[in-house]
Amino acid sequence: MHLLHKILYPGYDVKCKKLTKENEIRFAGIIDKDGMIVAGGFKKGLIPLEKDRLRLEEFMEFVYEISQRKSFDSSLGPINYLAARRDKIVLISFPLTDLTLLISADHTIDIEKLASHVVDVFDSEQSRFSDGT
Repeated sequence: MHLLHKILYPGYDVKCKKLTKENEIRFAGIIDKDGMIVAGGFKKGLIPLEKDRLRLEEFMEFVYEISQRKSFDSSLGPINYLAARRDKIVLISFPLTDLTLLISADHTIDIEKLASHVVDVFDSEQSRFSDGT
């Protein structure tokens, strides 16, 4: 099974690959509404176990749904990012206009520093941190 079917966003693919060059980052990918990776992927040389890929696929669908919810935007503001710290890994997602950036990293990573770094890499394209243009 291959999670990345086709790179549909080459610009995002370059940025995701830049992120995976960081020591702590294991995966950086752009997910579409169907939970499919359309850019990016796992760190070069890192091969996930089959059961991990299946879990990641399920998680990607869930993350996309949560990241794209707008029900509280008017009262609380838009979601900047969602983070989950587990014993062995950190998962963080950033909603883009119609896509979601998902990152998995070592559990020791500083989430705030990672978020700031992602914003620097994705700059104005990360719609929650820009004016959307």
